[in-house]
Amino acid sequence: MRNIILCGFMGCGKTTVGRSLSELTGLLFVDMDAAIEEKAGMPVADIFSKFGEEGFRLREREACAELASRQGLVIAAGGGALTFRENVDTLSKTGDIVLLDVPLSIILKRLEGDNTRPLLARPDREQAARELYDSRLPLYRAAADFIVDGCGKPDEIARRVIETLGLPETR
Repeated sequence: MRNIILCGFMGCGKTTVGRSLSELTGLLFVDMDAAIEEKAGMPVADIFSKFGEEGFRLREREACAELASRQGLVIAAGGGALTFRENVDTLSKTGDIVLLDVPLSIILKRLEGDNTRPLLARPDREQAARELYDSRLPLYRAAADFIVDGCGKPDEIARRVIETLGLPETR
């Protein structure tokens, strides 16, 4: 079975919806950032701090290749992973890319108090988020095979993904 790759801006619900999708389909869930952290033996923020964004993106490309070599996964892609064509091409070979489309206003509410996002670790956090969102959204749309409304409860969104992809629900 083809993989399901969830993409979208940080805070759009890729991990939470991915877990629900995994439960509903019986597919194995993998959070790409968590897989990178496990392999590196440190949190994403520390990878950024120690190796810079370039060092993190290298690990992200490696994770894309490794995950694309497997089947039957629900993958929560990192927020920046699918802004790179190489990663899109790699993951598209064995999976369908689904954009969880969520307005920035809702994302900002979801990210309140979340200090784990290295790209938002700035005094002008909201402006940084807005600029990043505006630059990434067209890339997400270009990468996506399918676009699903990412607003609502995780199980509702997961069911929208299942319906959109025409998959059977096992639960």
